[in-house]
Amino acid sequence: MAAGGGSDDELKLLGFWASPFVHRARVALHLKGITGYEYAEEDLTSKSDLLLASNPVHAKVPVLLHGGKPVCESMLIVQYLDEAFPGSGSGPALLPADPHDRAVARFWAAYADDHFFASWIKAFAGTTDEERAAATEAAAAALQKMEGAFGECSKGKAFFGGDAPGYVDIALGGYVAWMRAFHAVAGVDLLDAARTPLLAAWAERFAALDAAKEVIPDVDRIAEFAKRDLLPLLQKLHTKTEQ
Repeated sequence: MAAGGGSDDELKLLGFWASPFVHRARVALHLKGITGYEYAEEDLTSKSDLLLASNPVHAKVPVLLHGGKPVCESMLIVQYLDEAFPGSGSGPALLPADPHDRAVARFWAAYADDHFFASWIKAFAGTTDEERAAATEAAAAALQKMEGAFGECSKGKAFFGGDAPGYVDIALGGYVAWMRAFHAVAGVDLLDAARTPLLAAWAERFAALDAAKEVIPDVDRIAEFAKRDLLPLLQKLHTKTEQ
């Protein structure tokens, strides 16, 4: 998947401001201390030739271009940044050094997508109260599993990654602003301190990180986008799949 040339030092991120997956990539860049990259906002209704050439399989953001070579998918980008920019000069490692801890981190990052997000998106897309309620409960149950994972991975410290945020923090943290927007739009608090107290406190710490504040938009802006643009689109697509 080649997409043009460039020097090895050139970094360009193709993204969309509201995407939680783009939030992941940008937070990872900033945690690694890489702030001089070029960010290109995509119009997802009229995708650029560069995006289509860089990610011809899915044509989705984010895409990281490093010296013109594309890396697609948010968590693959996080792993790539950790490997391409190692050492203290490029910010802290995002994946644990221990092979078992690294495998555990990858497992829970995948769980965040395959179980939490896969259920939660149906809470947005559902066309009946019953569908939305069932999906919301499934998403909340997945977060309860991740509450347990936090205790395992953090070893009593502030983040899944320990003293500093790491791979799982980025994976789940990309959804934090959207979970808060979901609360504003639907009145459902997935980060309920009574149900998942460790994750509720963790989310506050994640949102307060400079790396998060620098790149993740205001929750009210995301909530307005969800009400105006995303919910009608998801419900329309959901209806078509049932026909």
